[in-house]
Amino acid sequence: MKRQLLAALSTTALLATAVGCASGGPAASKSSAAVDPRTATGSVTVWLMNEAQTTWPELVQQVNDEFAAKYPKVELKLSYQTWTDKIANLDGAIKAGNAPDVVELGNTETMKYILTGALAPVDRSSFENNGTWIKGLADTCTYQDKLYCVPYYAGARVGIYNSQLFQDATGSAEVPKTEDELFAALDKIQAKNKGSAGFSALYLPGPYWYAAMSYVTAYGGAIARFDNAGNWHGTLSDPKSQQGIQHFVDLVKKYNHGDVKANELNQANVLGKGKAAMLYGNGWEVSVALAPITGDPKLKDTVKLAGMPGPNGKPLPSFIGGSDLAVTSKSQSPALAADWIRMFTSAKSQQILVDKDTLPNNLDQLAPLRSKPETAAAANAVPDAWFIPMAPGWGAVEKQNILVNMLNDILKGKSVEDAAKAADAQIDQLINNPS
Repeated sequence: MKRQLLAALSTTALLATAVGCASGGPAASKSSAAVDPRTATGSVTVWLMNEAQTTWPELVQQVNDEFAAKYPKVELKLSYQTWTDKIANLDGAIKAGNAPDVVELGNTETMKYILTGALAPVDRSSFENNGTWIKGLADTCTYQDKLYCVPYYAGARVGIYNSQLFQDATGSAEVPKTEDELFAALDKIQAKNKGSAGFSALYLPGPYWYAAMSYVTAYGGAIARFDNAGNWHGTLSDPKSQQGIQHFVDLVKKYNHGDVKANELNQANVLGKGKAAMLYGNGWEVSVALAPITGDPKLKDTVKLAGMPGPNGKPLPSFIGGSDLAVTSKSQSPALAADWIRMFTSAKSQQILVDKDTLPNNLDQLAPLRSKPETAAAANAVPDAWFIPMAPGWGAVEKQNILVNMLNDILKGKSVEDAAKAADAQIDQLINNPS
């Protein structure tokens, strides 16, 4: 995208914010809220994902009580959303002019709403721990040096493995620290289970582009880069990126003895059903592997997490996951909405997440989790994690399955070089245009 268009989009977001502030009346202005919160009136509508309701309801209650004590005349309306329906619901609400004041967004969703002017800029300095926010999360909220959302919590992909299978085949229940040692262990596990049809020592789905791009990152490559002319361009065909893609494909071919065309959505089921010794996934996938229908509850003390060894003697870079909280640009009460987020992301609130082994939004409170067995793998993967290009057309790139199709083509026999060049050409057509 040209710089002029980027500036125009940023201006649109600012104008939208100004309209929201102007139309909100006394409760919406920053000055009136600061004068006497007890006299502020109006309402604040908050959309959170359903994990907040099921996993840390005490955090929600604590913040809502704190907000009500500060703003006794302001009505707080809380709604829980599901990941399946949230985007459609939000797009519909924005179009109808009744968007929530506060919305939780997955960190891959933020750019779309920033570029369309749907989110209001907020003052970074007014939020606790802003100087130690996890960079990968803060970057998903930042555009042209302005902050459009606030980091909420983080996530990272790690090695999830059956420690008993490692113990039986190698004499150790631990995942080795280096990739070469891991391969030696996986070879022993595969040999010991050769009688089990479809068993994969490492279950690495062929179209699993998040894993593939972790290997690309490990070699110094990238999906796309931003050039001096103000444009993004695909860089999968760069030598370092090709090296990472080839490494990933080689692992899929060697260790995945299931359907290599299947994606990663049900990989935890494979581990839970005893058809894999290890996979690369999100920590929450452990619960799927242990559930009665999708896995086996008897594996409770057997399935464990570990940092995933990567090339060149270093850990495999992880994709940074997580959620952010934003004030919508047409909010009638932007100052109140921002204050609710301020309370919800305070150090006091983040500690509730930490106590539940959820990765917080900042490095200070993350530190204890880096040495805790239950969280060490993910917590140590977060600081150096990678993220998708924060480009205006990334949504279209992902929607058209360009990376998935590239990997499938390679597994069907197309060379890495040719498949990467074709993917770059498609990326270049889409990535600079708002999706």
